[in-house]
Amino acid sequence: MPSQKKKTLLYKVLKWRYRHISDKTFVLILSILVGFTAGLVSLLLKNITHLIQVVLESDIISWQTSFYFIIPIIGLLIIYLFTKYVIKKNPKSAIPLILYSLSKKKGIIKPIHGYLPLILAPITVGFGGSVGLLGPAISSGSALSSSFSTLFHVNQKTRVLLIGCASAGAISAVFKSPLAGLVFAVEVFSLDLTLVSLLPLLFASVSAIITSYFFLGDEVLFRFDVIEKFDIYDTPFYIILGIGTAFASIYFTKMYFGILHFFNRFSRKIHRLLIGGLAIGIMLYFIPPLYGEGLGFINDLLNGNHLKAIGKTPFDSLTSNIWIIIALLAGITIFKAVAMTATFAAGGSGGIFIPTMVMGSALGNVVSKVINNLGIGFQVSEANFTLLGMAGLIAGVLHAPLTSIFLIAEITSSYELFVPLMITTSISFIISKNGIEHNIYTRELAEQGHLLTHDKDQTVLTLMNLEDCIETNFITVKPNYTLKQLLSEAVAKSNRNLFPVTDESDHLIGVVSLDNIRDIMFDITLYHKINVDTLMSQTPANIIYEEDNVKKVMQKFQDTGAWNLPVIKDGKYFGFISKSKLLTAYRRKLINFTR
Repeated sequence: MPSQKKKTLLYKVLKWRYRHISDKTFVLILSILVGFTAGLVSLLLKNITHLIQVVLESDIISWQTSFYFIIPIIGLLIIYLFTKYVIKKNPKSAIPLILYSLSKKKGIIKPIHGYLPLILAPITVGFGGSVGLLGPAISSGSALSSSFSTLFHVNQKTRVLLIGCASAGAISAVFKSPLAGLVFAVEVFSLDLTLVSLLPLLFASVSAIITSYFFLGDEVLFRFDVIEKFDIYDTPFYIILGIGTAFASIYFTKMYFGILHFFNRFSRKIHRLLIGGLAIGIMLYFIPPLYGEGLGFINDLLNGNHLKAIGKTPFDSLTSNIWIIIALLAGITIFKAVAMTATFAAGGSGGIFIPTMVMGSALGNVVSKVINNLGIGFQVSEANFTLLGMAGLIAGVLHAPLTSIFLIAEITSSYELFVPLMITTSISFIISKNGIEHNIYTRELAEQGHLLTHDKDQTVLTLMNLEDCIETNFITVKPNYTLKQLLSEAVAKSNRNLFPVTDESDHLIGVVSLDNIRDIMFDITLYHKINVDTLMSQTPANIIYEEDNVKKVMQKFQDTGAWNLPVIKDGKYFGFISKSKLLTAYRRKLINFTR
């Protein structure tokens, strides 16, 4: 008799759970756990980064006049050595990695992506890399939630939802803005906003923010109270800011991909590090606020202290002129995207969310200062425009207008700016969306056909695995086979009515159908007179295994009207996909996705 299976503690817990806790209740419990974990990860990232900055702080102050800008290069070098000799693999972008796992990996994220951001991101940001910590927090929390899902044997749909809970929890913990976290998960991860998904997302957000309050108390990244209320006469300026943030968002995205494309020309990582590090150092020398995340820069602008925000620069003797201040802030607007992307290209690890806010805050402040100093008789709130600029850039760069609205509303603990926020973000989103269809997170995935959207039909097609639809139980024949060989070696031994014809190298050269030979298959006089090469026909289209996804396959069936199409893998015949099997798989996936 086989030995009795050992009942581990986990086995006992799962058994008890199946008996006493319903699936819906268990998902809510897991969402609370995921939110708590995401909150802890966010706090851990922040504290490790802060520790590194404290260790370096005195040196940064003493070197600020000459050498402090080399510190980011040191951080990048540490990451280079760590990735080359310790983990021996390149870190991947946080959000695109998660989106790909949702569409093609059934929400399964390797555990390494849970702890790797906790090491690489603090080193990058702590040493002054011009990136953010939110993306790594979301990545780490999502990897841990994926591990929880595997541990507790939940299905794919629940796993996807819990990853969304991790992202909501991370934003909730970092900004203390639970609604913004919830909306971010819906907008960026394309989750359906139904009662089934809403409650777990809400529970995760609340769990994460309670965790943040428990460890940090009332400490927040931004503390600002709206004093100057909405003025209807400022509406034209909100529209101008919306247009400005839209074009800045397009610039941000194009600069991001353009710089990455430039660095990809260098095959060796050390060359990228040297070039990127040198570029970052030069920019930091002239524009110190590009150092690190830039949260202090935003707070200084909100407090009206633009001299402190700009810091010590080679242009200090000129800062009594407001237009020099405006020019320096405009420089931050322009070069933040460059510094951020150079950090990534040089091997750094981090996120784009907070750099987007920094660039937006600088742009909003620039617009307000220009309005106030043009002498046209208008005065607008520089702090309010700083907030609106952040919202406009988030809406334009990330294509997440609702996230930006709720984030600023929760940061200010007020809805006084709700109307200006809607005006600015909607204009920014519409223009940038028309200018660039996909954002930084989704562009590459969309080009590969791996992007999930709110379109259920497209999402189901993306979630489908092409390999599950391929049938390989077809008997192949050679073009020199006689009719008798075809009948005896293929037709008599197969229950299929298609017979792929391949050459000696297994390249597909045609297909024989029973319909092609039905009239002659019983004519004995033709058995040795007709060969397969005279009976076969060409296929209307081929499915290329390495290139085609389910959406493209569906389109090929629609264009050709065929019921079966051959699959070519590595240039050779691999199998067939039938329209009926494909539609059956689609229907099954649709039912599992929507129930």
